[in-house]
Amino acid sequence: IMGLKKIMSKIGISVLECYRGAQIFQCIGLNKDVVDLAFRGTPTMVQGLSLSDLANEAMMFHLNSYPELEEATSAEKLNWVGWYKYRKNGGEYHYNNPDMSKALHKAVRKKEPLAYEDYRRQMMDAKPISTLRDLLEFSSDRQPIPVEEVEDTMSICSRFATGGMSLGALSREAHEVIGFGVNRVGGKSNSGEGGEDPLRYRRLNDVDDVGHSPSFPHLKGLRNGDLASSKTKQIASGRFGVTPNYLVNAEQLEIKIAQGAKPGEGGQLPGPKVSEYIASLRNSVPGVELISPPPHHDIYGIEDLAQLIYDLHQISPEAKVSVKLVATAGIGTVAAGVAKANADVIQVSGADGGTGASPLSSIMHAGGPWELGLAEVQQTLVTNNLRDRVVIRVDGGLRTGWDIVVGAMMGADEFGFGTIVMIAEGCIMARVCHVNRCPVGVATQKAELRKKFPGTPEHIENFFLFVAEEVRVILAALGYKSLEEICGRSDLLSRRRMDIARKSVPAPPAARPRASSDVKIQEVTKTSGVVLDSMLEGASVTPEQRAWVGVALKAPAHSNGTVFDDLVVNDPEFRTFVQKNNGVFEQEHTITNTDRAVGGRISGAIAREHGDDGFQGTLNLKFKGAAGQSFGVFNIKGLHLRMEGEVNDYMGKGMNGGSITIFPPSGSAFAGEQSEMAIAGNTCLYGATGGQVFVSGRVGERFGVRNAGVQAVIEGSGDHLGEYMTNGVIVALGSTGRNIGAGMSGGLLYLYDPMDQIKSYELVNQDNSDNADRVVSPDGEQQLKELIEDHANRTGSPAAKKILGDWDMHLPHFYQIVPPSERNSRFVKPPEPPPQNVDSTFKREPVLMRSLPASSTNTGSRYSKRTHMGLRSLLLRSCVAEPKSWSETRATFVGSSRTTFGGMNASKDSLQTRSPKRGESAEKMQTFWQKIPKGDESLRRAIGFLAMSGNYLCMLTKSHSCKENSLSAATQ
Repeated sequence: IMGLKKIMSKIGISVLECYRGAQIFQCIGLNKDVVDLAFRGTPTMVQGLSLSDLANEAMMFHLNSYPELEEATSAEKLNWVGWYKYRKNGGEYHYNNPDMSKALHKAVRKKEPLAYEDYRRQMMDAKPISTLRDLLEFSSDRQPIPVEEVEDTMSICSRFATGGMSLGALSREAHEVIGFGVNRVGGKSNSGEGGEDPLRYRRLNDVDDVGHSPSFPHLKGLRNGDLASSKTKQIASGRFGVTPNYLVNAEQLEIKIAQGAKPGEGGQLPGPKVSEYIASLRNSVPGVELISPPPHHDIYGIEDLAQLIYDLHQISPEAKVSVKLVATAGIGTVAAGVAKANADVIQVSGADGGTGASPLSSIMHAGGPWELGLAEVQQTLVTNNLRDRVVIRVDGGLRTGWDIVVGAMMGADEFGFGTIVMIAEGCIMARVCHVNRCPVGVATQKAELRKKFPGTPEHIENFFLFVAEEVRVILAALGYKSLEEICGRSDLLSRRRMDIARKSVPAPPAARPRASSDVKIQEVTKTSGVVLDSMLEGASVTPEQRAWVGVALKAPAHSNGTVFDDLVVNDPEFRTFVQKNNGVFEQEHTITNTDRAVGGRISGAIAREHGDDGFQGTLNLKFKGAAGQSFGVFNIKGLHLRMEGEVNDYMGKGMNGGSITIFPPSGSAFAGEQSEMAIAGNTCLYGATGGQVFVSGRVGERFGVRNAGVQAVIEGSGDHLGEYMTNGVIVALGSTGRNIGAGMSGGLLYLYDPMDQIKSYELVNQDNSDNADRVVSPDGEQQLKELIEDHANRTGSPAAKKILGDWDMHLPHFYQIVPPSERNSRFVKPPEPPPQNVDSTFKREPVLMRSLPASSTNTGSRYSKRTHMGLRSLLLRSCVAEPKSWSETRATFVGSSRTTFGGMNASKDSLQTRSPKRGESAEKMQTFWQKIPKGDESLRRAIGFLAMSGNYLCMLTKSHSCKENSLSAATQ
């Protein structure tokens, strides 16, 4: 069942009934007759095995199980094929094997061409068919040329990139070495989803003669002028570590819709890998597991994706925006939409690859070959005249120059490397990445293992130079001078002859003519029926067909055109103000809902000058009207937006500081405590990392998804409040929807719930359903009150003023949602026991609390639980706090009694008419009451309230054994 549920979650199915007939998968390598018989309607781009082939394979397995049927020798135990771990003899072939690693390590560490040739031969000649491209070979239409006429290695290396390997999955050393090494050859390293240390944004100028730098003391082999910053930085609305400074220090911003190696799953970082350093970059809590399910990254409808692309062009107009897609059937249609949404780069991600944190259950049967995805994207974009708008990058198991040339012929402009780069810097494929025990310090956060990391930037540099040189040799043999000349030339690929060995460097055309479709080619059984026609269609050969080649690669990033923010950014006074970095700058504007991502470009301009934390000025922008999507996107510290009106979806997306205040105009439909209309849209504060937000009104669904540091006050929300929150505080002064705190691993939620609907209707997600309690910490009470006071002062909220007007009455109605990582926070823990000179009654939780049942199974249980929680909050605040005078204590008791039970009095007569036993208890209470001085009515009320409340709870739970204890506790 667990396996089935995992597969359903990968492909977005929450209810089994939704799966029936959906066919949201594809067939690879099955004959059309088999598909029509068993999977009618399922897409299949490459045909293969027939029913006879499947029958023969089944009989082969059957014979292995029952050898006596053929009088064969029986095996002593089942054959272990080594799907997950390399076996030297008899196991399944692994690209990443010890012999290959040794050869590559020798090549890059000693810069030895012969060792690289050994590595290349293992990848090309000494392996079985394991990918679709292994069925292809080159068929050039030109004679060879000298290698000297081919473009140089650095030009080729500029097309290389690394995959999104996060800092966290990899060690700090491994991640930084990749950044340094790739930058040396002019390629693009990728930050992955873990953010990036701002230290890496500056070029080194402090390296000594032996390659050590005080800035990076844990690395060796450095040079002055080196740069560790990743040119490509991953981004999503809810991505870890995204700040304005992070975004403006990127040449490319990559939106990863899904991962090619495990579509439908996000990144997973086990708790032991979340060190203090990693947590600081991700705005999370050390030791707490971090998962990134795709729904938490973003909402990937095409309109929402287009909005995110717009937001990124807004904050960083010079950076190109890349969208990473999975190689699967139908990718062409998605790619066309992405191109129209103004993306600059489309990355086609294949199934092979993956880095440092994936569980074993995510490795098999996930993703598709990049060859199929690339072919479909290329053909679709060319057909729809969109190819000149985007660069196409491909990744997924690229390892050699031969792979690069095949990818270029199928339409790729750029090429991504993943696992092989980790091997180049020292990985030995121990396959323990996910358990934080990498023996060579590549994929671990343990300090003692990281000290064993052997890599240097030169190793990465050498690897890419070797691959680029291999590309040059192949191009020369084919008779072409550059990768640009062969881009999109799928006509230069043909079906491989299986009767001859495949060579990296092709023979001249005269020696090996192109095979025609009529020629019978010798095949191995399982590949004889594979049809590759769909991969090789749509070649761009003529000058007219090739008009798109190189256009997008050389073009600047797409533009949003003239936007509202330009009015502010281009103002000379604003520029002077930012450069001076002090004082106050204010403006007022009227905006409409066509003004999208207001504030994004302003934040970007400030971040370029001062980073995330260096701006010391105060920029106040006041607005009236209705804001479009992403109002206050990536808001930076010092920028304060005040909106009189309404805002659309994604308000405060990725905000890092400053403040956003939203309040309704007087007399509008949004004004008033009872208004059910939302003044702010859905998914506000998506992935925000800092600042404050005050909304005088209700907000839509998914408020605060991935909140990682914002303090916010709202007056009601839709479903999924605080989903996957990792830090920060959200206060809700009105009703909320269901599924509160789903996946929430950090931060605090304060929910005002006078009707006790949260517990009654189980609105809190099961992840945190046991973590909802009343506010018992004085620091927590102070935090809550101060935020509500700020809210009232900034917005004039009637709801906030009402609560503050009678604080003692309303405080017990607040729930505090506390994930396990926050249980020891000073805002959660009750105060320490008072000094010893305080009366013993006040040194511990009262006897009354210990005598009450924790729960009940009868129909009144929800009321008993509510009463119990209310009493607990009341008594802890009153009896465990610092010593007070009797008058203060009495006032607290009396105020709370009026709050919870409306000043219930213990009338003997009223109880006697309902139950004689209850009347007896009331009579005892009255007897005790008579001993209290008549002038001290407050104390009489307080103790009567306590006894009555305890007795009332016993009635509801049908437990009469605790009545005497309740009265005794009240007397004490």
